[in-house]
Amino acid sequence: MTKAKGYFFKGNRTRKGGSFPLFVADNSTRIMLQVSGQIYIFASMKNVGLLSLRAFALLVFFTGSMLHAEIIKSLAYPLYLKGAKTDLHLSDYVTDCALADSVSFHPAIMKIETGKPCQLFVVANVAKLPPITEMKIWSKGKYESVPVISSRKESRQIFFDAGDKTYKSVSIAGDFNNWNPKANMLNQAGKRWITALSLFPGTYSYQLVVDGKWMLDPTNRDSVSNGNGGYNSVLRIGRPPEILPSIVAVSHNGRKIRIESSNKRLPDSLLVWVDNQKLPAFTKSDSAGFDISIPQQKDGLHWIRVMGYNKLGISNDLLLPLNDNKIDVQSCLSSERSMVMYFPMVDRFLDGNKANTKKVEDKEIDPKANYMGGDLAGITQKIKDGYFTNLGINAIWISPIVQNPAKGYVEFPEPHRKYSGYHGYWPVSGTTIDARFGTPEEFKALVKEAHAKGIKILLDFVSNHVHEEHPLYKKHKEWTTPLTLKDGTKNIRLWDEQRLTTWFDTFLPDLDYSKPEVVEAMTDTACWWIKTYDIDGFRHDATKHVPEEFWRALTLKLRKNFPDKKLFQIGETFGSRELIATYVNQGEQDSQFDFNTYFDARSYFVNPTESADRLRRSLQETFSWYGSHHLMGNISGNHDLPRFISYASGAMSFSEDDKKPGWERKIEVKDTLGYHRLLQLQAFNMTIPGIPVIYYGDEIGMPGANDPDNRRMMRFAELNPAESKVLKTTAMLSNMRKNSPALLFGETIMLRATDPQVLSYARQYFDEIVLIVFNKKSSFDTVQVMLPEAWASYKAESLLGGRCAVEGGKLAAGVSAAGFDIIKLKP
Repeated sequence: MTKAKGYFFKGNRTRKGGSFPLFVADNSTRIMLQVSGQIYIFASMKNVGLLSLRAFALLVFFTGSMLHAEIIKSLAYPLYLKGAKTDLHLSDYVTDCALADSVSFHPAIMKIETGKPCQLFVVANVAKLPPITEMKIWSKGKYESVPVISSRKESRQIFFDAGDKTYKSVSIAGDFNNWNPKANMLNQAGKRWITALSLFPGTYSYQLVVDGKWMLDPTNRDSVSNGNGGYNSVLRIGRPPEILPSIVAVSHNGRKIRIESSNKRLPDSLLVWVDNQKLPAFTKSDSAGFDISIPQQKDGLHWIRVMGYNKLGISNDLLLPLNDNKIDVQSCLSSERSMVMYFPMVDRFLDGNKANTKKVEDKEIDPKANYMGGDLAGITQKIKDGYFTNLGINAIWISPIVQNPAKGYVEFPEPHRKYSGYHGYWPVSGTTIDARFGTPEEFKALVKEAHAKGIKILLDFVSNHVHEEHPLYKKHKEWTTPLTLKDGTKNIRLWDEQRLTTWFDTFLPDLDYSKPEVVEAMTDTACWWIKTYDIDGFRHDATKHVPEEFWRALTLKLRKNFPDKKLFQIGETFGSRELIATYVNQGEQDSQFDFNTYFDARSYFVNPTESADRLRRSLQETFSWYGSHHLMGNISGNHDLPRFISYASGAMSFSEDDKKPGWERKIEVKDTLGYHRLLQLQAFNMTIPGIPVIYYGDEIGMPGANDPDNRRMMRFAELNPAESKVLKTTAMLSNMRKNSPALLFGETIMLRATDPQVLSYARQYFDEIVLIVFNKKSSFDTVQVMLPEAWASYKAESLLGGRCAVEGGKLAAGVSAAGFDIIKLKP
């Protein structure tokens, strides 16, 4: 009987042990086969029948299906090790832990300690662990394989030389600690202050905080614009992405796929998964690449995932759809991987039913902070008339529609303005639809109409807090976190210092999820919405302010209650990529909004002097954190941020307080170049991996400062020529994306231009190569982009009618002022 180190599961009980059976013993006869160094165990001779052992071994190799336990119901997210010790929640992968007999790892995983039910602590010998290995979850002699990505953290010492001066405290605040000046203090050693940071590869902005004064690091000459008129020091950790190995699928024929490199740096070998079954490693077929034979699978949609590494690091990953044993993009056009999402704020979109329009009668509430009449009937009307379909939208995220208070409330921070609950984020009920938005029947009609047109509906779910009028709070005040801290400080909007307990305002009690009864009540409420209205998932508000225990409990309950329904969950977290990635995994959320890439894109497209390097690095860091084929939301804007076009047109400056202008002056489009820059952002979002998310009004270039000025009533008529062009071009880009395999599943290849301000990249999916190029200048320019050697003699065709050609290994493209071009390259 084969044995291995690991952790043994049986029912709800766990047992610690140094070695254990890979399956639960019973009276059946077992067969053990070794194929390419891998041991395969089968539960019974019945699986073999009359086949010889040799023939059976070949059958196993070419089908893989008999090894597949099928206890993970979707493509498994990789397990990212966070250092020497990582929490592993088996319930992230397996809905019922009783189905998992055991878990096994690479030998460099030295120890697995007992924790809570279904929770392990993986302790790795990082120095001896390959960059990519696998975790096997065994069930009845078969297993599911999950990619395991080793920790990439590096240690870096930070120094501050005090000289002859005396200081009381020195700390460092930056992207790596969510700009919390109390998170990483430096220790004094003579005239020096020192600390060590353990960071993942990437580029981090930071400042030193010396006796409360923020300053650039005097020992570091490397700095970058902070997007608000100032600068931050920069730490660069890890090897440059351009020297890492790369892979791209260049052709397929029948059951063989050809994999080559886009930068001539191939991995040493390839690790290939079909769904959650790892195949034996593939070595190079020749000096230029790999040939992968894919085993036959049962009919239906499957996913081929390819990874690789060499001594320099990990390559990008490939994700290829396999349908009925053929590479087939069309088979997954209705999946979450082809979504283009739209976010209408219900009250501000369209008034489809005048009878339910009702403002809060309070003179202290400014009209822009009061109800304007938008409702569910208005959204349904636009679904029916084809507005969303024409725009290329196949998923709608709807702001909260639960009952909000009837009166207004004054916010805690100065200047203490008064608001209504028009936005929906002050719930006084978990299940009642606010009458000002519509009725249950109207919401059901909306969902039915959307589904008939192939549009998914995601509902904004508020789990962080309730309103003080909510029955839950009135009945269970002990279910909330303290409003006043031990030192007497009000626990309000302490976003990082009290991240999991802070209140959003004095009238919005923060729920205490350390209490199981609170978790149970709120997860039940979420399930009620799925069951009652047949929605397709949730957008989760304030994700980082809710403990992970809640997200795991919610996702697990959704899987158990709706096993046959594919639900999608996307969350909101302002913070570092490391923090955001905490919530993107098999057991919590499918996705988060990629605010970091948005902020870097905004800086690049708006600031005339911003180099393309910053945005190029930002994209590559997103890939390293979430994968090359992630599901992160690429936003055009957000209801908590000033409108992009307000900055892009010069109506607002990054150096001003973004909360004041909307109250003090009328924000309009100051320069029509702002419309072109907005389209650059839309083109960027539509041509990079992830899910494009259009904030309502960004498809026409609506201006606005921060909340509530960025939440004006949507306009559908009397658009000026520039607004009409933005609408038409956005729709064109969205529909182009949905019909391009390269833009949906292609590898992203970063390219360099002769002008450092020009951003260019290509997406390649087998023989389809789409190249995107942006001109930041305020005048027409012919930009030149250096191409990989393999494309040096290709022909170029602009999909937008522009002029372009390949000459001398470079692409020359004429691009309009603040414009872009999308170009196909062909042999």
